[in-house]
Amino acid sequence: MAISASLRNKLIAVAGAGSIAIATVFLGGQDGVEGRKYEAYKDVAGVWTVCDGHTGRDIVIGKKYTDRECDRLLWKDLQPAKATVDKLVKVPLSEYQRASLYSFVFNVGSDAFAKSTLLRKLNKGDQEGACEEMRRWVFAGGMKWKGLQNRREMERSMCLAESKDDL
Repeated sequence: MAISASLRNKLIAVAGAGSIAIATVFLGGQDGVEGRKYEAYKDVAGVWTVCDGHTGRDIVIGKKYTDRECDRLLWKDLQPAKATVDKLVKVPLSEYQRASLYSFVFNVGSDAFAKSTLLRKLNKGDQEGACEEMRRWVFAGGMKWKGLQNRREMERSMCLAESKDDL
């Protein structure tokens, strides 16, 4: 699935603000790949989730969250993914490439990323091979999911992008 024109334009608009801003726009809000939900629900793996993929004991079942609360949760939730990528990736990346990795790690987790073939390929200089690895991460709860396939295609496109013209 290609990145929608609306989301592409928003990603280009925040490019100067850096990778974390790009990842925040990519993941959050109504156009984001997480698909903002204002009330808690169980995701495909049976985990209570709210807003833009937020999980945890602090979720209040039955509460209607605001955009401001969701934005704050997403910003906070992205920090461990950012720290992991910034620590483990040893090669130079464009802002879009780094943002795609923030999104990927936000979704699959820091431990999985740290042990991944994707990271090994990336640090050996195989940028394209590393980005292609994203296509393998499409399972949740032991099943292949179309939503994860679509997300990985968009992350892969951003991962391969060196500039806004590549989106």
